[in-house]
Amino acid sequence: MSERRASRVWAGRVVATAAAIVATACGGADGEGGRGPAASAATSEPRFDGAAAFELVVQQVAFGPRVPGSAGHRAMAEWLEEYLSARADTLIVQRFSHVALDGRTLPLVNFLARFRPSASPPVLLLAHWDTRPVSDQALEPEDRGKPVPGANDGASGTAVLLQLADMLHRVPPPRGVDVLLVDGEDYGDFTPGDDVFLGSRYFASHLPQDYAAEYGVLLDMVGDRDLDIYVEGNSNQLAPEVVDRVWGVAQRLGFSDVFHRRVRHTINDDHIPLNEAGIPTINVIDFDFPYWHTPEDTPDKVSASSLGVVGAVVTRLVYRGR
Repeated sequence: MSERRASRVWAGRVVATAAAIVATACGGADGEGGRGPAASAATSEPRFDGAAAFELVVQQVAFGPRVPGSAGHRAMAEWLEEYLSARADTLIVQRFSHVALDGRTLPLVNFLARFRPSASPPVLLLAHWDTRPVSDQALEPEDRGKPVPGANDGASGTAVLLQLADMLHRVPPPRGVDVLLVDGEDYGDFTPGDDVFLGSRYFASHLPQDYAAEYGVLLDMVGDRDLDIYVEGNSNQLAPEVVDRVWGVAQRLGFSDVFHRRVRHTINDDHIPLNEAGIPTINVIDFDFPYWHTPEDTPDKVSASSLGVVGAVVTRLVYRGR
């Protein structure tokens, strides 16, 4: 992702969510992912398991860098296809290639896991699963050529959606839900927009026949231990009604100290091609992450509680709508 403003602001703060709310979000009582019952006794809405999502972050990072063309990328693609095909009602795999400015031909693959596809129009939830080949924001010059592990930038949003896919398989949603994992978001240069957002651009130009999602929500960098999610500027301009819906859910769940209802950053990301394709889509992102595009973007910087908060909001969206 790229930011149009030059500054990057970091304000370390411990998320002070009430213990009962965190326990609900994470599926347990300890706030760092203790397991709870699969569903709330009061409703048929399942409970999102933040600990399980965190384990999925760890599993992704264990593949190594997921840079297109790498061994880790190939291994994770195989794992994603197996994981999603065992859970989705329909799985669409989009394989394509892109010749980058550096001359490399990148083998890329998107995964569209559909749940109740006949109950249209679906809600579209997406994240990117690839990782960046260089740590251009590293403080030490010798580290800038290293690939980014991508625990938060890539694996966190993917983990939330993979855990959600498991829930959707076990407890079918009352409406259509599409989980889209896009490739090639983080390869190139964000300033001119070269070799980035490759998967979302491909999906937007190769939509399934008669495809019409009601709205979309992109999850990117949602695992930060000090989670603060502000409204993203392009989202507020292009899909304000979706912003209202998502932030309204977060407020009703008691997460107004995490989901802040004001714009802080304006970011080009995978939501832009979808809006251009006519799908109103917002970006849920905590861009104030001090390890962004560095070798320190590792699982210890990610929290099961943060994943649980975002997962609880997304779960409420798909099972209740508001």
